[in-house]
Amino acid sequence: MNAIELLDIISTGETSKVQFKETLPHPESMSREIVAMSNSLGGMILLGVKDKTGEVIGLTSEQVEYADRKVAEFADNVKPPVYLATEVVKVEDNGVEKNILIVHTKEGINKPYKTPQGEIYVKQGSNKRLLTDNAEIMRLFQSSGNLLADEMEVHGTSIQDIDQKAFSDYFKKEFGKSFEERGLTYEQALKAKRVIRNDQLTLAGLLFFGKDPQSVKPAFTIKAVSFFGNNIEGNQFRSKPRDLTGTIPEIFEKAMSFLTSNLDSLQTGESFNAQGKLEVSEISLEELLQNALVHRDYFKNSPIRLMIFDDRIEIISPGKLPNSLTVEDIKFGNPVIRNNQIVAFSTHTLPFSGLGSGIMRALEQEPNIELINDIEGEQFIVKIPRPKKE
Repeated sequence: MNAIELLDIISTGETSKVQFKETLPHPESMSREIVAMSNSLGGMILLGVKDKTGEVIGLTSEQVEYADRKVAEFADNVKPPVYLATEVVKVEDNGVEKNILIVHTKEGINKPYKTPQGEIYVKQGSNKRLLTDNAEIMRLFQSSGNLLADEMEVHGTSIQDIDQKAFSDYFKKEFGKSFEERGLTYEQALKAKRVIRNDQLTLAGLLFFGKDPQSVKPAFTIKAVSFFGNNIEGNQFRSKPRDLTGTIPEIFEKAMSFLTSNLDSLQTGESFNAQGKLEVSEISLEELLQNALVHRDYFKNSPIRLMIFDDRIEIISPGKLPNSLTVEDIKFGNPVIRNNQIVAFSTHTLPFSGLGSGIMRALEQEPNIELINDIEGEQFIVKIPRPKKE
């Protein structure tokens, strides 16, 4: 980094990815900052810049050497250790050349990172926040692939909560034979397919084969509504808000039915009786609904939202894209699977390939789809434009 680039960064002030420190702070303070950046999107700590004001103070050569050595020690004491890069940039301030030590911290791949005291911090704007909520901590484990929400046991459930026919039909569809013909008992088959573990349903098992999934996980639904106008604050509904419940395959079917009954059909032939074609590609809608149900963050206790406006359709899924995945990545079919077992069940219960190409197929059908990875809001937003009415 050169001096002009650095001064430009300083001029914009502190952010979630840039922090100023006049001198090397206390070890605990520095460790918390390193942990917070590693658990978030990474960033840089500028030593020799006055906190809040951004005034360039600079460090002496001796201070640079000492700070560089100590920062490496702080990083080694973080659990698990993190690897930092440092550089010194000389900037001129009022005719005086001053040293700024830049400590580069990457977003970690083995979250959550903890201070030597066992504290977990994340960035929140230009500040940092101590995590104490179990669900947030589990999402950090999930982002590193160290914990999978869909394979966790659901407390208070048992084999009695399973729709045996639904599971039996699924098993035969996948293997071409019943579990009895494969020499398995019902319970052995459930364990083999990770529907139960430790005598409780896994989340994936509940969401695909549970008799009443929402009696245990009421937030895992789709909230669907059709508005008059284009404003989410509007209180005039073409179709009042409703919760679409059931297993994931049942919710998918209900959501498609909601869309087809609330969107317009376009005449495809000259004949009055010619079959109409939905104004928005059904293939695209199927792919985007499946993407929301299969790849959402199930550590977030909130529903998917499906909203129809006069000019667009919106599908809002809980959770940002996982593992540093970007919108450009998914546009070109580069998936990172968050819910392995749900993906496995979907390949035999939904029109789902599991190849990470669903977004690509949706875009082929509807090129003007807008994809938004809302990192701060922890949600993924899809906007599908509707054709303009004449």
